[in-house]
Amino acid sequence: MNKKIFSKNCNLSSFTTIKVGGVAEYFAEPSSIAEFSYLIKWANSNKHKCQIIGAGSNLLINNIFIKGLVICTKKMKTLAIEPFSGIVEAEAGVMLPTLSNCLAKNRLQGGEWAVGIPGTLGGAIYMNAGTNNLSLAKNLISVKVINNKTNEQLEIKKKDIDFEYRFSSFQSNDLAIISAKLHFEPNGNLEQLIKTTKNNLKLKTKAQPYHLPSFGSVFKNPENNYAAKLIDDLGLKGFKIGGAEISTMHSNFIINNSSASSKDIYELITVIQQKILQNKGIYLQPEVRMIGFDYPN
Repeated sequence: MNKKIFSKNCNLSSFTTIKVGGVAEYFAEPSSIAEFSYLIKWANSNKHKCQIIGAGSNLLINNIFIKGLVICTKKMKTLAIEPFSGIVEAEAGVMLPTLSNCLAKNRLQGGEWAVGIPGTLGGAIYMNAGTNNLSLAKNLISVKVINNKTNEQLEIKKKDIDFEYRFSSFQSNDLAIISAKLHFEPNGNLEQLIKTTKNNLKLKTKAQPYHLPSFGSVFKNPENNYAAKLIDDLGLKGFKIGGAEISTMHSNFIINNSSASSKDIYELITVIQQKILQNKGIYLQPEVRMIGFDYPN
C-alpha cells in the first residue's frame, strides 16, 4: 500500500474540531478519487471496517482503539466553477467556507449562508447540514459515490436521494460521497455577495463560540422549537462535566476546555437529554455523529 496516504495507530483527536478522539488502527488522507477508491478496495479485500470523516466537525469519536480504516477526505479539494452557467463541481473535501467565498467571488448566488459552517461538502451532503431552512440539497444536481461493497463508482441524481432535516439517505446506505455537482444562480452583484458572505460570518462568530473547540450544534431542533432555547430555559448554560461545558455563548454548543475526554462530552450530551426529557417532555436528538459508542444514531 502507498505509505504516503496510509498510517497505523493514528491519534484522531487532531482530526476533530472538538479535539478528542481515539486511535485508528489504520488512517489515510487520500488526495484524489483514485487514492480514495484504492483505499476502499484495500479495506474490503482485507475485511476491515471502513469509516469516513471530513473536517471532523459534528463528530464525537470515543477515546478507544478504533478497529479498521478511517479515511479523512479533507485533502480531496478540487473545485471547478463555471461563472456563466452557475455549475459547480467539487470534491468531498472542499470546505464549506471555501466554497461559499468562491461562489461570491464568481458572482454566484445562494451559498452565502454556508460561510460559517466548518464542515466539508461531503459531510454537509451526508448530514444535510444547513442553517434555518437553507441546505445544499436545494442546489444539488447529482452526487458521485463509491459503493463501499463493490468499489463501483456511480453518479446519483438529486431526485434519487432522500433528504430530510439533518438527514440524507447516505446515512443508511453503503455509498461513500466522492464529489458533487451543484447549481447556483449566476450574474449576482459581486460587491453585495461578498458583503453578505462576510456579514454572515461575522454574525455566526458573534453568536457562536467558534474560537473554542466544539462540534457546532449538538442537537437537532425539535419541531416548532429550538434546542438552544430548551437548554437555556433550564439554566444549563455553563454547566460542566469534567472539561466539557455547555457554552455560555450559545447553549446548543458544547465546548472542550482543553481537558475534556470523549466520556465527559458523551455524559454531558446524555445529561442534557435527560433533563430536557424530564422537564419538557421532549427528547433531543443529537445532530452529532458518534464513532465507537453504543449509540443508536
